[in-house]
Amino acid sequence: MTTLTEAGHADPQPTTAQVKATVDRLYQDAETATESYDGAKEKADAAHVRVGHLQDELARRTARLNTSRDRLGLLATAQYRSGGIDPALRLALDSRPDDYLEQASLVDRMSNRQEADLRTLAAQQREVGQLRQEADSTLAELRATQRQLAAHKHTIEAKLEAARKVLSRLSAAERARIGAYDGTEPTHAATGTGIQGAPSARAARAVSFAYSALGLPYVWGATGPSGYDCSGLTQAAWRAAGASLPRTTYTQINAGTRVTRSQLRPGDLVFFYSGISHVGIYIGNGQMIHAPHTGAPVRIAPIDQMPFAGATRPA
Repeated sequence: MTTLTEAGHADPQPTTAQVKATVDRLYQDAETATESYDGAKEKADAAHVRVGHLQDELARRTARLNTSRDRLGLLATAQYRSGGIDPALRLALDSRPDDYLEQASLVDRMSNRQEADLRTLAAQQREVGQLRQEADSTLAELRATQRQLAAHKHTIEAKLEAARKVLSRLSAAERARIGAYDGTEPTHAATGTGIQGAPSARAARAVSFAYSALGLPYVWGATGPSGYDCSGLTQAAWRAAGASLPRTTYTQINAGTRVTRSQLRPGDLVFFYSGISHVGIYIGNGQMIHAPHTGAPVRIAPIDQMPFAGATRPA
């Protein structure tokens, strides 16, 4: 017979709303890490290019330094071979004094050239040393950034795996309800409305590009053309319109003119959460196109679905 003290009590099952809140928090954490990853990757890419340029320039300057050293070595050897005889004695012994005087003048010019070459050599040595230090520093910066990339990637993957585990405990019907509530089911709208209300031809092109991306998968760290993360989509949309945006949400919010929620026009960038960790492109009527999170394709969603943090209008 089992006593009450022996009987186990099953933990209460979380409600659909609680599961959704948990999954949303995990996805938001993953997206915050994704934006950090994007920023670190941009920094790493720039450092990688810089290291390549520095190493190329270092090789060129080292070659010039070696050429200067070789030239000075030849000059020193020539002077050594002829420097053991007093100039007056050489003049007395020379059977053709005019030739000797011409050679003496040449030696004077060579000495002046040698002095200039020595100054050049010293300057080249300093430049090569400074360049080598700069290359080493940039390489160290690149390696540190690559370690940051690995850490951000680990965080992203851990958060996404946690979200998958939470969702795996639900039935297909429950996952579908969460998907519908989250707006991850394909959403379609008239593509002309937002474009017609755009404040500029560029904004209209950006909105048009965003519409063309509907249904493409969310891929963290991606900038297209087969998948996007949130800031990758907005960057690509405005790039298609001929404008250059920074890579991350927290830098995109400072690109262009800040606008209030009541001033929103199609093409504006809308940002969410206190950490500015998510962005979409406004299309009018309180809606945006955005890349939500892993497992949810690029879609149309209301801007009041997430905590609104600000908006900006790219030039």
